[in-house]
Amino acid sequence: MNKDLQSIQPDRPNIITTAIDAISFNRKMDTEATVAEMIAGKYVLVEGVYSNGLQLLTELKRDLLLKHDNKSFQGQRDFRSAFREASHRLLLKVKDNRLTVKKCPDIGWLELLYPDASEFYISFPEVQGMNSAWQWYKNGIEIETLNLTLHPFYGTYFPTRFDHLKLFDKWLKTYEGAKDNAIDIGVGSGVLTFQLIQNGFKNIFATDTNKNAIIGVSQESKRLGFEDKITLNHGDLFENCDVKADLIVFNPPWLLAKHKLEEGIDKAIYYEEELFPRFFEQAQKHLAPDGKIVLIFSNLAQVVEEESTHPIIEELQKNNRFRKELHLRRGVRASSKRTKRTDSRTNEKVELWVLAPKEKQ
Repeated sequence: MNKDLQSIQPDRPNIITTAIDAISFNRKMDTEATVAEMIAGKYVLVEGVYSNGLQLLTELKRDLLLKHDNKSFQGQRDFRSAFREASHRLLLKVKDNRLTVKKCPDIGWLELLYPDASEFYISFPEVQGMNSAWQWYKNGIEIETLNLTLHPFYGTYFPTRFDHLKLFDKWLKTYEGAKDNAIDIGVGSGVLTFQLIQNGFKNIFATDTNKNAIIGVSQESKRLGFEDKITLNHGDLFENCDVKADLIVFNPPWLLAKHKLEEGIDKAIYYEEELFPRFFEQAQKHLAPDGKIVLIFSNLAQVVEEESTHPIIEELQKNNRFRKELHLRRGVRASSKRTKRTDSRTNEKVELWVLAPKEKQ
């Protein structure tokens, strides 16, 4: 485990520490008129009870759905963008690490992430996200392929479906190559790294651009007794890596970004166009002569947009670096029947690609 991890400070939601010009909203006020002010760019401060904020968000969603009634993928993205922008003007006040409204959740992140701020304002959606993240962190999530419960740190991607992990687990059990060194690009909550350790790999170099992921895996590694097998690195792709790996694993984002990416979970879901070319160029330099690359991917982009390119297929067709050794596919469990979303995953397949260096002519 790296010794300089103590210097990494977690990313956290933005807060307002100065005086603000905001409308104070309570249950007696006109909800529709207040929402109109939010959409127009005015800050609104929730007073009284926590549920007053929920009331405003419900009205905001109803209002914006009327304006954004296009049900296409892009139409829904436009709605989410408008909702995000307006909803983040809805604020809650925090004092001494607690929300000041009544009947509110108790969120431990307010103390852990803001030890240096005694009084501030924070957006209602950020509080909702922190509350959900706190429940996952406090209670843990059982990872089927590990037979372990993990406690994901705030702002870290963690799986809620396990089809791709089962695919990787199935392949790992058949792997007969060397197990001295592996590299896990984009370690996230540490699932692939922990799978590697449980299947006999001795040393894992695990890296992520998300500082919170590095902090979280560091905590979990100590709790699980894995820290001696893992070197953690906060950096982009193979930055600071001097390892020649028997195995490089990468579970990249599955959708091409059409917006400016934010740090954290956004970069775990969407990728920039140059990500895969950079990955393959660097991976070639860090792979042992008999090493393999395992990519865990999905055809979700093609399901959403048929003309979307597949970055792994594109690499194999355009460049002369790697050859396909294996390509496995598995269907994806459907979304919960309780959700009202159109399930784009009906035709989705998760994929496992095993690539090996091309033999030099």
